[in-house]
Amino acid sequence: MKFYQSLAFTETDQLAALAPIVEEVGFHGAFVSDHLFHPQRFASKYPYSEDGVPPFAADTEFPEPWSAISAMAAVTSKLVFSTAVYIATLRHPLEVAKAVSTASVISGGRVSLGVGLGWLREEYEQLGRDFGTRGRRLDEMIEVLRTVWAGGMVEHHGEFYDFAPLQMSPSPTGVVPIYAGGASDAALRRAARRCDGWLGSGNTPEELAVILARLASLRKEAGREGKPFEAVVAVTVAPEPDLLRRLEDQGATAVVSYPLVYTLGPGTSVAQKRRALERFGDQVIARA
Repeated sequence: MKFYQSLAFTETDQLAALAPIVEEVGFHGAFVSDHLFHPQRFASKYPYSEDGVPPFAADTEFPEPWSAISAMAAVTSKLVFSTAVYIATLRHPLEVAKAVSTASVISGGRVSLGVGLGWLREEYEQLGRDFGTRGRRLDEMIEVLRTVWAGGMVEHHGEFYDFAPLQMSPSPTGVVPIYAGGASDAALRRAARRCDGWLGSGNTPEELAVILARLASLRKEAGREGKPFEAVVAVTVAPEPDLLRRLEDQGATAVVSYPLVYTLGPGTSVAQKRRALERFGDQVIARA
């Protein structure tokens, strides 16, 4: 079982100091999150809370993910990085391909792309992107990204994206895994049939048993059960060793530790965060 630390909502100027600590205490990787801005008023409901209110405010920091990942990669040697999740369909796939491939080269191949559709309609509307077609666009975008990342002169002619032969350099260092977030059946189908993994956003052990079984069934239907697949779970109870073993038996390959602001509160120092990370390393990673 591998462990990831979510650095969502972390102060931007602390990321480069925290990444070596995350690596030092035994985490396999780190996640960053993504929003371009926070509207002053919005009607969209956050899907992961009972009241529909997101767990962040207008002044919560969301640094540009690939800049942040590149900075953290420069001060680490083994830690891998992913987005959880990147709202890729707010951008053109060529922009996404360029940002991710650059981070891949800078990190020596230590990046993956975790994608999701996003829930904030107002973010799409401000950028002139269609909210209703974002699922179909993401499916096509995944195809475009893999085509462009393969290197050489390539072209694409699809429903949403169309371009004549072009070459993007630099190409990524090795294969960039693509993980899909979301717990809807459409999201699980996307993860199982098109992607290299699935990212959970917080579930009970009982919910995870159902989700992991569904992923296994979908992957078998698609003839992909023999391919590598990263199933990163976020569990809503204490990650005890027995529970982690059960999750691993059910198909989970990694566990994500919740953002530090959830356990420490806002405005904490690097030293305070170090102590929290060391506790997790001693009490969870070492015991697993």
